Amino acid sequence: MLKLVFTDLDGTFVDTQKQVPERNARVLDLAAECGVQFVPCTGRNANGVLTDLANHPAVRYAICCNGALVVDLREDRVLRSAPMSNEQVLELYDRVRDLRVSFDVFINGKVYLERSRWEIPHEASGGDKATEKFFYSLRTPYDCSLEELLQRGPATKVTMLHPGNVDAPAVRAAAESVKGVEWTWSLPMNTEVANAEASKGAALTWLCGHLGVDVADAIAFGDGDNDLSMIRAAGDGVAMANAIPEVLAAADHVTSSCDEAGVAAYLEPILSAMA
Repeated sequence: MLKLVFTDLDGTFVDTQKQVPERNARVLDLAAECGVQFVPCTGRNANGVLTDLANHPAVRYAICCNGALVVDLREDRVLRSAPMSNEQVLELYDRVRDLRVSFDVFINGKVYLERSRWEIPHEASGGDKATEKFFYSLRTPYDCSLEELLQRGPATKVTMLHPGNVDAPAVRAAAESVKGVEWTWSLPMNTEVANAEASKGAALTWLCGHLGVDVADAIAFGDGDNDLSMIRAAGDGVAMANAIPEVLAAADHVTSSCDEAGVAAYLEPILSAMA
């Protein structure tokens, strides 16, 4: 019986205009009535989870920073953390410092970008105003050294935006040269680096165990490379119609696109039968 729904946000639960389709919003209400919990799974920090979603009765837990954090949203408490070491962050920075990329460091719920690279998200957005607004809404500029920044707390993730994808191969090669980290991507113009023990799939498995739920009773929805691990880990992995080929191939089922409220389209008959 379905007990947990794990869903990616951008390109999955959220449409291409960064909005939650009304049909998806309604399916949250149906899930709450059936006692099914929704778990947002995102590359964002916990404070990047949409307010209406975070405050919904069906939502208590979130997987953030691509699995580096599992958070209890109601108690504002981190349940599981798998951060990068300072040495890994500094080594990665040294390997990409001369490339035209951002170097966004996720620390204590904030995303820090050095001021000298502040224009890069604008360039990476490619003129898409919704994407540019989204990029800057999450970032805070800093002027100190990276070493000083890391004194504020452990980095759960590093994201690098590479305008035009010119530097993407070099960025990913740099990430592969740092021991104990892995890279993934959620948008064509970015590379996301985290502790090798952090993935959405690992976090899904951990949270199921923490809550005493069999993974067979979990559904996961996703569209991007950073969703692959949880699509494979869940009892039912569901790809969006707009998913990348690798996710489509790994999924147990395929639903309609994020712009067609594919999450709701898949869940409505399941939840209606439970109501």
